[in-house]
Amino acid sequence: MQENINLFLSGVKARELFSRLYGNNQQVIDHHTKRYTTLAETFKKLFPYDQGEYHFFSSPGRTEVGGNHTDHNAGRVLAAAVHLDTIAVVKATDNNQITMYSEGYPELFKVDLSQLEPIDEERGTTTALIRGIAARFRQLGLSIGGFNAAVSSTVAKGSGLSSSASIEVLIGTILSALYNGNSVKPDLIAKIGQFAETVYFGKPSGLMDQMACAIGGFIAIDFKDKEKVVYQKLDFDLSSYGYHMLVVDTGGNHADLTRDYAEVALEMKTIAQILGKNVLRELSLDDIIRNTPVLREKAGDRAVLRAIHFYNDNQRVIDQTKALEEKRFYDFLSLVNDSGSSSWRLLQNCYSNYNPKEQGVTLALAITENFIKKAGEGACRVHGGGFAGTIQVYLPDKYLNDYIEIIKVIFGKGAVHTLNIRSQGSLYINDLLK
Repeated sequence: MQENINLFLSGVKARELFSRLYGNNQQVIDHHTKRYTTLAETFKKLFPYDQGEYHFFSSPGRTEVGGNHTDHNAGRVLAAAVHLDTIAVVKATDNNQITMYSEGYPELFKVDLSQLEPIDEERGTTTALIRGIAARFRQLGLSIGGFNAAVSSTVAKGSGLSSSASIEVLIGTILSALYNGNSVKPDLIAKIGQFAETVYFGKPSGLMDQMACAIGGFIAIDFKDKEKVVYQKLDFDLSSYGYHMLVVDTGGNHADLTRDYAEVALEMKTIAQILGKNVLRELSLDDIIRNTPVLREKAGDRAVLRAIHFYNDNQRVIDQTKALEEKRFYDFLSLVNDSGSSSWRLLQNCYSNYNPKEQGVTLALAITENFIKKAGEGACRVHGGGFAGTIQVYLPDKYLNDYIEIIKVIFGKGAVHTLNIRSQGSLYINDLLK
């Protein structure tokens, strides 16, 4: 099997797997078969003397479906894995070092596993993520070891589909497969990725992104107890309704938005703290309404509006989950529109108050809402953190081309990502092809 990679990746089991991951279309399957074999050839060139067994991995990107800015106040979210993914060709080594090539980066990322303490100079780099994940494995009593890897991703940075979580979960899955008998549970791999991003990479991270990438499919997550996150995987096929999900990248600059993002969580928590609690989940909407006069005085109107959004969107996740379970798709779409309206009016994360001339997200929503109104079908909402970046759109397949033509004129040819929902999370492919 290992002597003939092309044969291994073009076998019946591999093609069946690729049809589930990427789409049941012969041209698509052939494209991804070539994608893996090409990466294997790249690996051979990078590590010509590596005689180990080839191991193949895939970790999806993710999209936020419901619960906009609810997780940081112990709320609920609905997310889904997508067909865009990060793949890796890997061989284990006995040199106690992880060496990783990532397509598009000129230098190899190297981590000596005898040094697992955080290194300040590495903060904000892929090397920091690798070191942090390996460190957390060891802290938890799990086994680690060296490997060489070649990595390629279709989850573009800045696309709003969480390229960072995809790579974090991928690295955790590699260590699980090579050194722990592929036994580390997906939710633990997700938590390990979150730890690495927060502590080693230096970016405070919720757990939604990693959970969606690790588990796959539509997933409802409840963050009420951060030590014991509860999740439910949902069986729902969007394509069976003749619909696709799209993400539109409006091309906004995220570099100057740190203050905007921070203020959302801060204002929500400030409301909770004024009423003697740590997060909004510990209160009710009635508590907010009853205390609105004092909350306006101490925190301001925007903070109160953002708190109201939290409770409404938190409840919407429950309603969306139930709608998907009961196959009430058009009720689900109505809730998506309601969530988008709430983010625009109450949460106010469609553009930065510090740069009001740049309103790509708001513009994309306005154009999309106009398109949906004319079509008579569909839904849209701000996607993820907001302020700049992406919106999420649901449209019948018959309208996709017309919509994409309109959007690419305004935001560029590559602005629209048409997504398939992927039912599988991060995978050790060899284990599925035995």
